[in-house]
Amino acid sequence: MKFKVLLIEDSEASMRVLKRVIGKANLDVVTARSLAEAKVIFKNTSPESYLCAVIDYTLPDAPDGEAIDYAINAFIPAVVITGRIDEDVRDHILSKNVVDYIPKQNAQIFEYLSRLLSRLEKNKQIGVLVVDDSRVSRSKMTSLLTRHNFITHSASGAKEALEILSNTPQIKLMVTDQNMPDMSGIELVAEARKLYGKDELSIIGVSSDRSPALLARFIKSGANDYLTKPYCHEEFFCRIVQNVEHIEQIEAIRRAANSDYLTGLPNRRHFFNQVSTTMRRGLECMSLALIDLDHFKSINDTYGHDYGDVVLKEVAKIITRHFSSFHVSRFGGEEFCIFLGNVEHQQAHQLLEAFRQDVENKVIRSRSVKHSCTLSIGLTSNADKKIETMLSVADEYLYKAKANGRNQIVGD
Repeated sequence: MKFKVLLIEDSEASMRVLKRVIGKANLDVVTARSLAEAKVIFKNTSPESYLCAVIDYTLPDAPDGEAIDYAINAFIPAVVITGRIDEDVRDHILSKNVVDYIPKQNAQIFEYLSRLLSRLEKNKQIGVLVVDDSRVSRSKMTSLLTRHNFITHSASGAKEALEILSNTPQIKLMVTDQNMPDMSGIELVAEARKLYGKDELSIIGVSSDRSPALLARFIKSGANDYLTKPYCHEEFFCRIVQNVEHIEQIEAIRRAANSDYLTGLPNRRHFFNQVSTTMRRGLECMSLALIDLDHFKSINDTYGHDYGDVVLKEVAKIITRHFSSFHVSRFGGEEFCIFLGNVEHQQAHQLLEAFRQDVENKVIRSRSVKHSCTLSIGLTSNADKKIETMLSVADEYLYKAKANGRNQIVGD
């Protein structure tokens, strides 16, 4: 679903620039030049279709931010832009439940707005855990996080926090107070770091204690950052976003290192790491399939390498659809591999046969080319402590499938 942004701005020049900025974030723009015009739009559309509203603080029929209240009451997150930078206006804006306010000071604010809009959309998939024994403090933080579309979780103590972390994999950030009844914040950080590295979970320590020693103890125990109470709205979000983006950047680097550049499937090295980890945990049974596209060289020679790439990507999509809960990989060229943990031979054969037929029936189109392809599969379910041995056996079966006429499964 592509979200919309309601832009309420009376300046034509600002309207043109802001429309480009919002479009850059791949969002649809709905414009209004006054509060009255925005009200008409609201009557004819659902608030759920809007990611947020970008609102000029001063409008002809709403000179003192009245449009902000209207958006908030309509349950649309509000981002406020203003040419007025005096402290009274800033305090007035931040006293409301706004996402952020952006002064029209220079061209950099438009870049900031574009990043903020992209962030609001990404946050819908990201969990943040707030740990504090004070209900008021927890509520304040979770309310601020909800404005930015984060999935919020809260705990009143360290033990509850550790349980939530273990059951909620989408949590990327934990914000913890120092003073709690069952365990201090520093102790909680140390316990969390036994389970989650800094590349998996960011942690921010929070306390009203301004002692530099406490800050140092948090960081040395494994926290990424520290926030002193009372904190301002803007500092809170800057630190939250900075720490979430730290995790995302590491994940992006890891994906690039572990993924095949063309299909997006795990590469051979990452596949071996994943399977080795799974095998160490112990499996009752296991199956492994080695897959090769039939006559792929002929496809490249006849239709060109660009079309060959399209074929590989389409087959990868079908693999992902059929085997999303298993370890898969593009080994290189036209060869793929699937490891099916706790799957016996007969069931593995059925799953692979359904996949083989799906590929055979798929007409792959690209520009003026339409073509179907088939594949041969070698399957073994003879469990061995080494993945390399299973691969060797599957490769022998794959060779037999090719020799027997292709487009078939040969296995134990």
